[in-house]
Amino acid sequence: MNAMQYRTLGRSGERVSIVGVGGFHLSVPPEAEAIRIVRTALDSGVNFLDNSWDYAEGESERRMGLALADGFRDKAFLMTKIDGRTAASAMQQFEESLRRLRTDHVDLLQFHELIRMEDIGRILGAGGALEAVVKAKEQGKLRYIGFTGHKSPLVHKAMLEAALRQGFAFDTVQMPLNVMDAHFDSFEHIVLPILVRHEIGVLGMKPMGDKVILDSRTATPIECLHYAMSLPTSVVITGIDSMKILEQALEAARSFAPLTPERRSAMLAKTAAAARDGLYERYKTSDRHDSTEKHPEWLG
Repeated sequence: MNAMQYRTLGRSGERVSIVGVGGFHLSVPPEAEAIRIVRTALDSGVNFLDNSWDYAEGESERRMGLALADGFRDKAFLMTKIDGRTAASAMQQFEESLRRLRTDHVDLLQFHELIRMEDIGRILGAGGALEAVVKAKEQGKLRYIGFTGHKSPLVHKAMLEAALRQGFAFDTVQMPLNVMDAHFDSFEHIVLPILVRHEIGVLGMKPMGDKVILDSRTATPIECLHYAMSLPTSVVITGIDSMKILEQALEAARSFAPLTPERRSAMLAKTAAAARDGLYERYKTSDRHDSTEKHPEWLG
């Protein structure tokens, strides 16, 4: 069996596993199995762990904190996210995350769910969340800063441009990258080239669209993962809610070889019709995944 593969996280120079454990799904199985998933992943060479302050009202972070005890924290490149758009709400949420994760620092902190143009000014402006996060970095509570979002590549593009105008360059950006995105309102086409140009770490997520892409019967789980891995991603984050799904992710990482142009074209041709109207990317076309739309108070 091939060993785990690693890539460089943008200009940071950090080496991260080609596949990462998504935090959201850790709240699904029994607690003991969630802990086993994280620890088995780390023992198998996966080092990138994803989470968020709002996942399952903190349960995902709490479980990950338990899993990282007994020396496992040292094996992990740990990332979490916050929803707060003001300095005060951002700091409150981040401190809660540190307590749940049982650590004094995270390797990467990201502004979560950038889905509205107005989020940009709130984060970057005076008294905004960026002020608190930069201060926390100076205090040694985090090492790198990024943002995430699943709604519109134009919002991502606007955030990157606004930050650069202020002289701030994000270390990472997280976004959906999959066989459907390539056809519809595409992060791959609009945002990815900007990240590559500025050497910003690319965190691919939703390689199977929260399993919905599999319902189209146009690609297998391994094909979905290999498609995202064949892009200039630093890591592909995938939801893992059982040991069986963990083994699937490990198999994809260990067996990965970049898609040939012919294979890539064939996959895109097979998914084109299904992808046309965004039916299998509901995070773009509905509010199903918009947690801060349902809980605007989390924005601060």
